[in-house]
Amino acid sequence: MAAVVEEGKMMAADNGGGTFRLALVQVNAGDDVAANLARACDFARQARQKGAQFIAFPENVGFMAPDGLGVRQAAKPEAEHPGLAAFRALAREIEAWLLVGSLAIATDDAEGRVANRSFLVDESGEIKATYDKIHMFDVSLAGGEDYRESATYRPGGEAVVAESPFGKLGMTICYDLRFPYLYRSLAKGGAEMIAVPSAFTQATGRAHWHTLLRARAIETGAFVFAPAQCGTHPRGRKTFGHSLIVDPWGTILAEAGEQPGVITADIDLAASARARAQVPSLTHDRDVAGP
Repeated sequence: MAAVVEEGKMMAADNGGGTFRLALVQVNAGDDVAANLARACDFARQARQKGAQFIAFPENVGFMAPDGLGVRQAAKPEAEHPGLAAFRALAREIEAWLLVGSLAIATDDAEGRVANRSFLVDESGEIKATYDKIHMFDVSLAGGEDYRESATYRPGGEAVVAESPFGKLGMTICYDLRFPYLYRSLAKGGAEMIAVPSAFTQATGRAHWHTLLRARAIETGAFVFAPAQCGTHPRGRKTFGHSLIVDPWGTILAEAGEQPGVITADIDLAASARARAQVPSLTHDRDVAGP
């Protein structure tokens, strides 16, 4: 049975500003697109009933294939993608903003690679921003797991800060988390919150997930939130779960466990300005000669 997991709350402080309620949906996607979408949408409806105004989903929310060929075969152009259509309809139905963590989108790439694309959708179902994952997870892990995302996905080349009624959102995906320069550029571009929809492996998640997310929040003085895949997927791939909402001081406001479910937190974006005023490191860059 799916679990609705621990919730956190951060209420407006003495600045008199308002808050919004953020929800993260944690899923265990497989290779049945219709079933994946149905479960994700049901969780979003639960989140909306809990008062969430902004709901975020993980990377590959609609499809986790056992191989790159399956991903490429399932990819569709934006205009024809069943996952994007479903989430746009959901946004209209529940009247909430959605961050669709990522979908595989067909491109004109000469090598047949697809885009790992995140979508920001408003409450009327309009696409307000997109972001293509920049950094490819090309890694051989000690336990024998081997990943070559660059064989399947065409890397993006543009950092994105999107406008929303809640504040400015920096958009990233999963392995991007290991590249601090990207997060610094987003913060300098005005991002007060940064999304990291992910499908982190269990091995790397146990070692680094919490540390990296808290570090990116502290370094940027931004809220960082990371909806995640969890559990065992086709061909035995295992993901870490533990979706997180982290405040600009590095405090974890809400954390999921290892099962599908929903977490929420009330976000006061004025906390970002306060953190950056206390430690103004974003204004202290220096030009340094290389070694």
